[in-house]
Amino acid sequence: MGSYLELTNQLILFGAGLLLISIIASAVSDRLGAPMLLAFLAIGMILGEDGLFGISFDDIQAAHLIGSLALAIILFDGGLRTQFSTFRVALKPAITLATLGVVMTAGITALAVSWLFELSWEQALLVGAIVSSTDAAAVFGLLHSRGLELKQRVGATLEIESGSNDPMAILLTILLVEILVQQPDSLALAALAELIQQMGLGTILGIAGGILLAATINRINLSPGLYPLLALGGGLAIFGSAAVLGGSGFLAAYLAGLMMGNRRLQAAQNIRRFHDGFAWLAQITMFVVLGLLVTPSELLPIAGSAILVAATLILIARPLAVIVCLAPFRFPWREQAFISWVGLRGAVPIILALFPLLAGIEDAELFFNVAFFVVLVSLIVQGWTIAPAARLLGLEVPPDSGANLRQEIDVPQQTDYEIVVYRISSKSPAQHKPVNTITLPESAQVAALFRDGKALRDPQRQILKSGDYIYLVTLPKDISALDRIFVAPDGPSYLEEQRFFGEFTLDGQTRLIDLATAYGVSVPQGAQPEETLSDYLLWIFNGKAVVGDRVRIDNLQFTVREIEDGEIRSVGMRLSKDG
Repeated sequence: MGSYLELTNQLILFGAGLLLISIIASAVSDRLGAPMLLAFLAIGMILGEDGLFGISFDDIQAAHLIGSLALAIILFDGGLRTQFSTFRVALKPAITLATLGVVMTAGITALAVSWLFELSWEQALLVGAIVSSTDAAAVFGLLHSRGLELKQRVGATLEIESGSNDPMAILLTILLVEILVQQPDSLALAALAELIQQMGLGTILGIAGGILLAATINRINLSPGLYPLLALGGGLAIFGSAAVLGGSGFLAAYLAGLMMGNRRLQAAQNIRRFHDGFAWLAQITMFVVLGLLVTPSELLPIAGSAILVAATLILIARPLAVIVCLAPFRFPWREQAFISWVGLRGAVPIILALFPLLAGIEDAELFFNVAFFVVLVSLIVQGWTIAPAARLLGLEVPPDSGANLRQEIDVPQQTDYEIVVYRISSKSPAQHKPVNTITLPESAQVAALFRDGKALRDPQRQILKSGDYIYLVTLPKDISALDRIFVAPDGPSYLEEQRFFGEFTLDGQTRLIDLATAYGVSVPQGAQPEETLSDYLLWIFNGKAVVGDRVRIDNLQFTVREIEDGEIRSVGMRLSKDG
């Protein structure tokens, strides 16, 4: 009994220490600019049989269970963060990449695999299918951990694609495993039936389950701490139900989170914060376990050929798939280049590589090692260069909010109002101004003013000083206007508002003829003089303009500044550099 208790305590200590080391390692890797997911994988490999601790872990079924559970949690959290507004500019291109793009990537990569490893066409296609999908955990984690604020069209395409391309990769992998094991006759019919079942059931159960779960949360009275657990349990139940019925549990989990995240929920802020932390825990656990599963010494003999496979995937297969899939949507070449580069591989390929091992296919260990190596190269090469690539291609935009804190007001009426908090710095535009002289947006009201840790009476009569914290109640749509009032310019100089958008702000309803008269520019070819600036920019960008899109008219550069309900509300204007 004593030895059992001692072992239990040691395991608890070891698990807690591993969690703390992983979190600290993530902070260190962030300072170094390294992908945090790579740090978690490295920790698992250090703990493994070729590492310092020599832990032998070869339980494929346990690894598959842990990986699938973690991915469900990560995708559910990703859905919670995704807003329907992003679908306006990204749904069709993302779905095209998630289906046709996956098939193209698998086929092109298979050519390299077949040649480099002298495998049969079916075996090479299986390896191509395993590494064909971008990984939600990698994309969500790296984009958010880098603090990047990308143009909406780019960020939304990457996130929706990574959240919805698993069914196609799983379908291809399962079909090819079945071909190698059973040699079925009617392959085309089986593939079509499997695709319809995976996508159809995943979509129906995800949407219906998410709506039902949101309604349940809003109607049931619980202790505040139980709402996040109810959401988590419901999300996993939707994942499990879809998977058991033969649909895509991963797609169902993502769509369930999406349905919930775009509805008014009780304790919404608590749910989002809990799932943000829990998703990180899932990522840490998943990547450490997958790192434990691999034997680094077995990677060395295939390193040269696996690097060439990764190079083919990153430099040829992914870019060609992106060019073909995005051609109908008129994406600018810079955005296509970035989307091509951020085809991150992560946990999904490693988990899919477990399928051949579970099926007992010949050379399954080789498939796993190749997939693992491709993931390592992707995380090191692509993951390490996301931020520099975004800056090089000019795809960053100023962040939406500089508020120190945003808190939704959780009341029975389910109001849209939020409480935002600004710390007044020595460079803040509002410093030394009386509060009652500041022109606030229509929905904004001052709720409180704190100085030296004390709430000041009658904040409207106070003069703002450096170090003050001002609390305001406002609608989310007015937060960007509050940022301009209270937030000092921060971050890279090229993202400063005036430098990014221009010295002047124009109403989106400004007519082109009035613009031509006032600034001496010509009405663009193909445009109507009575057409508004908003209509012209929407035409240029195929009706899918986003903040940060730019157009030059003669010697003036116009940058989309604010969009609401699909209409361009304001546009920044400046003299172009070569004008």
